[in-house]
Amino acid sequence: MSGKIVNVALAGATGNLGPAVLEQLVAAGFQVTVLTRSGGTAHSFPASVRVSQVDYNSLDSLVAALRGQDAVVSTLPPSPFTTQEVLVEAASRAGVKRFIPSEFGSNTVVPKTAALPAYAEKTAVQKALREKAAGDGGMTYTLVLNGPFLDWGIKVGFVLGLKDRHVKLYDGGERVFSTTTLATVGKAVAAVLSKPDETRNRPVYVQDTAITLKKLYEMGKKATPGEVWTEEVVDTDKLVAEAWEVLDFDKDPSQTDYVMKFIAAAIWGDGYGAHFDKTNNELLGIKELTDDEVQAIVNRYA
Repeated sequence: MSGKIVNVALAGATGNLGPAVLEQLVAAGFQVTVLTRSGGTAHSFPASVRVSQVDYNSLDSLVAALRGQDAVVSTLPPSPFTTQEVLVEAASRAGVKRFIPSEFGSNTVVPKTAALPAYAEKTAVQKALREKAAGDGGMTYTLVLNGPFLDWGIKVGFVLGLKDRHVKLYDGGERVFSTTTLATVGKAVAAVLSKPDETRNRPVYVQDTAITLKKLYEMGKKATPGEVWTEEVVDTDKLVAEAWEVLDFDKDPSQTDYVMKFIAAAIWGDGYGAHFDKTNNELLGIKELTDDEVQAIVNRYA
């Protein structure tokens, strides 16, 4: 692609991942514009950051905000009130060169993963981006795939139940999966935009470590000496079947009844590509964590 990426618009700067991405974009020297929802809660950002209020459901509002931007990074969570597809269309019309959608998790490039309803919005956005990249507008894209967030997942008990001293061992907990901290995901995003040609129209894979739940469990016990833990073995095939049953029989299902079951299966089940055999760490300047460094993260939340 022609031209260096300088101006970057960030959608979703105040969620779980957004602040880490914003910090790394600023540190890397990009001129960042944060998109905030019109009428939403006011937030504080670094002095160098420009803030632009938008209506995420208005194409005109988004196009106006994105004019002059070289790239758009979306860390927006799935929401019935926000569609990334509108953001993709607006970016294309505004002449944006690169779009990084809100992937940042499971390996949705693998067909078995992409087929899960929990990832329907992500796969729809991927389709829209491929169409834009194949057209005459010149917009390109990068999918950043990093597995579950290691530090956040331990903090909230999704990856390891430190608070409750309880561990879920999916399919016995022996399957290796890739996982990455929020800060490293932010570094990967900044690196992608610094290497636009090498990361054009493709997924990039990044991990801080590839580990098993059983190994994390041992680290959890090491961080809590003398305390009693409980174990729960979860069958991921059964988990997927239960999630599908909710969708088949409940006309208005709660996302908590099925989404997290699909996501857990995609991380710790078989055939979902959750262990990245090859990564792009070297390209992106990411160094994997040592076991001692992973242990330190576990200790932090014990």
